[in-house]
Amino acid sequence: MATQETQLLDDIIVNSRRRMLSIGTSALAGLVLGGVTKKAEAATLTDTDILNFALNLEYLEANFYNLAVNGVTIDKLPTPIGITGTGTQGAVTTKANFAKVPFTNANIAAYAKETAIEEGKHVSFLRGALGTSAVAQPAINLLDSFNTLAVMSGAAASLDPFASDALFLIGAYIFEDVGVTAYHGAAGSITSSSNLSAAVGIHAVEAYHAGLVRTAINALDAGTGTLTGITQKVSAFRSKLANPTSAPTTQITDGGIKAADDQGIDNTVKVALNSSSATFTSTTIVDADNNSIGFARTPQQILSIVTGVSPASTTAPNKGVFFPAGLNGTIV
Repeated sequence: MATQETQLLDDIIVNSRRRMLSIGTSALAGLVLGGVTKKAEAATLTDTDILNFALNLEYLEANFYNLAVNGVTIDKLPTPIGITGTGTQGAVTTKANFAKVPFTNANIAAYAKETAIEEGKHVSFLRGALGTSAVAQPAINLLDSFNTLAVMSGAAASLDPFASDALFLIGAYIFEDVGVTAYHGAAGSITSSSNLSAAVGIHAVEAYHAGLVRTAINALDAGTGTLTGITQKVSAFRSKLANPTSAPTTQITDGGIKAADDQGIDNTVKVALNSSSATFTSTTIVDADNNSIGFARTPQQILSIVTGVSPASTTAPNKGVFFPAGLNGTIV
């Protein structure tokens, strides 16, 4: 039986083609498969460069979760989290008359609250570790960004992750897997053992978050394929942005169709247990390769996902989607 959440998502998907045109070309302008600069790739990155890149991403996540739970950005919390630093400081764009997520599921609300606290601590920790070298919070868009990615991935005509439990989870899904692959991919370039230990520790927490999000989505989906279908489209599009020259794949792992470095949730495959018929659902939740090793992405691949600019060109600036004015620091 369809719930209110799944019915809402069904309506969005059914009407997506007709409503896509209502967004207009201006909302899609930030998402181009046209290229990304290789400036950071050509330079030798320092630990400060890498940690500041991570700080840009943590600003994004911390604001998303605190807006979802508390209705305010991190600098407006009762105990504000700092956002000043080097580079151009920016504000967070949200919908008019913004309100926090009207959670109806206590477990999802509890997850969101815990994660908001933890992502805020990541920002504070990185700022403390970087000291006067910490970058300022760049301009962040949490309105047009989700709508753009929803359309371009084919998931829906729009996406408001602050509207309901289910849509919040989809918004969180977009972020968490990216954070996990970012920390994994950067680990090999960190030279200080203390910095590496901290980065690996943050990576572990981000992986816990991603696992929670994926498990919660699978549970809320309840075998309908509505929410899990969206995750598969999001994963495929993230991989397309990160690997624009890779051929489409039909690689199968536990029933889930895997892209080059991403895999959505799948709960459609039935398996046999204890010599029974194949009537038990086998769910693919973990985002990993055939050896069950988590995916890793380069900073340039992460930039492609969060700005919507694919790495095919060497001339286009990395501005768009979640970071309309670009990131602060060296990896931009």
